[in-house]
Order: sequence, then structure tokens, then C-alpha cells
Amino acid sequence: MASEATNQTFAHKTSGTCSTEVRFRIENGNIHGISFTDGCEGNLKGIATLAEGTDAKALADKLRGLRCGRKRTSCPDQLARAIDKSVGG
Repeated sequence: MASEATNQTFAHKTSGTCSTEVRFRIENGNIHGISFTDGCEGNLKGIATLAEGTDAKALADKLRGLRCGRKRTSCPDQLARAIDKSVGG
């Protein structure tokens, strides 16, 4: 489990999406530097830009459960799962 008071970088392999990995930092509870490997580049850059500096747990709450078409998950949902795993949510 990550401490919210420290700065940590995380990398998580995604599952069930076009993207294969998501990386980000959590600094004092806020998310920074989100980047995805593979996937829909424009959409994923948009998500990263909009999410920059927001509270990581609040972001996960907003993104959790979003689906992409008929898939049971999406890149935003995978980001939420990675945040949950990283902060012990």
C-alpha cells in the first residue's frame, strides 16, 4: 500500500483493453504524469490531461466501472483499478 504523504511512481499492466500498461505518480494523494502504452492515443492523452493533479481516490471513484463498447472494462476503468491497487483502495 502506498503512503499518501510520499511520492511514488506506479506501473500496472492493463487487462481487457487496447492499452497494455498505465503509469502514473501519486504525490501527496494527487495523481500526476499519467501515461498509457498503446490504446487510443488522443483519448488517453485527454484523460491524462483532465486528471492531472486531481485527488487519486476521487478520480478512481469517477472512473471505476466505465466500459468500452461490449468489453467489461475500459482504459479509464483500468486506471481506477491501478489507483485502487496502488493506494490500497
